[in-house]
Order: sequence, then C-alpha cells, then structure tokens
Amino acid sequence: MISVKDLTKIYPSKSSVPAVALNEVSFDIKEKEFVSIVGKSGAGKTTLLKLILAEEEPTKGQIFFQGQDIGQIKRSKLPFLRQKLGVVFQDYKLFPSKTAYENVSYVMEVMGASGEEIERDVPKVLDLVGLSDKAFNLPSELSGGERQRVAIARAFVHRPDVILADEPTGNLDPYNTFDIIQLLIKIYEMGTTVVLATHDKEVINSLGKRVITLDQGRVVRDDKKGRFVL
Repeated sequence: MISVKDLTKIYPSKSSVPAVALNEVSFDIKEKEFVSIVGKSGAGKTTLLKLILAEEEPTKGQIFFQGQDIGQIKRSKLPFLRQKLGVVFQDYKLFPSKTAYENVSYVMEVMGASGEEIERDVPKVLDLVGLSDKAFNLPSELSGGERQRVAIARAFVHRPDVILADEPTGNLDPYNTFDIIQLLIKIYEMGTTVVLATHDKEVINSLGKRVITLDQGRVVRDDKKGRFVL
C-alpha cells in the first residue's frame, strides 16, 4: 500500500552542515497493517508523515501510495490523495468555535458529502469513539482525551484507507493514552491501515505489532513484532 524507496530529506541550515531529517529510508507497509514508527524526538518521524501526505517534497527518493508515485501527482490532484488518508495530530487541531459534531462534519462538507450523509455518518463515528453525549460540546468543554477522540472521529469519518497518527498520545496521561491506543486498534481491526508515530515506550511494548525504528534519520530496525529498542 505504501512503499518508501531511498527517501532522503535535507533541510537548509544556517550552519555549513545541512540538517538531514531522513537519510535513504526504505520500507513497505501492506494494506490493513498496523505499523509503529518510533524514535527519539528529531529522529524524522513527523517529517516522514509529512512526506507521505505530500505536504513536503523529498530531497531524493520516492514514496508510492497504492502504486502511484506521490511525487508525480499534480498539486491540483493532491486533495484526491488526501481523501484516502486520515490524520491525527498530537495537538488535536480542532476548530475551537465548532462543536465536536461540527468539527467532524466539516471534513465531510469539504469533501462534498450531502446533508443526509453527514446526518447519517457523524453520529455513528462519534458513537464509535464514545462521544455521543458530547456531540454539541466545544473543544474547551472537553478533556484532552475527549479532544483526541474528536480528532480521531474527524480523521475516520470519511473511511480513509490509512490513518496516520503523529504522536496522538503525546499530551495525554496514561489512562487516556490507553484509551486512544485501544481506539486506534479498533479502527485497525475494522480494516484500516494504521501508521502510528510515537516515542512512547510503553505503548509500543504493549502493542506487539510491527515496529520501524528511526535513529538520526535512518531505519535501524524493522521488526514484525517489535519492542521499543533504542
């Protein structure tokens, strides 16, 4: 489903030494797989997800999504790629003036869903994440864990092929961390590919699923049932 080939990303630097975020990274992710990308802060995890989303361009190398070279997609066609991807961020990125329901429905509106589809699907996905009773609360009226649940509902409401979760538990306590990971597992078990970027050792060791470890922009481990090893 996702194929990364010799991917390198170098950022300009004020010093004489360029900032190498990724260095000849290669791996494949199969359809309906749960993969964790781990590494210390600055290892290249977020950069990798941005490249998959085509938010940035690689310095060299390629990323293929469902057989298509992302680098060859015209900018006008990128929204069609992103419709197949759902993204969950560490800091939620919710609209503060919109309710939980409105934050989720907004994605469907942008994608051209009908009012009937929105009324059918938004309550279902809010129920999936356990927030039926908080549908009309603003983000300021929700806990951190509840805000992340809204963010996951928003990422999943259009039934993407892949969920990219970038440090989704980074701002949460252990109790809410467990709940969010269980929710991602539930989505994975429904047939969605999940790519989780995290530096949370306990989360990784509890999953027992594939782990790709980055260190200074390079893949140093790729274990089918991995643990957090750095």
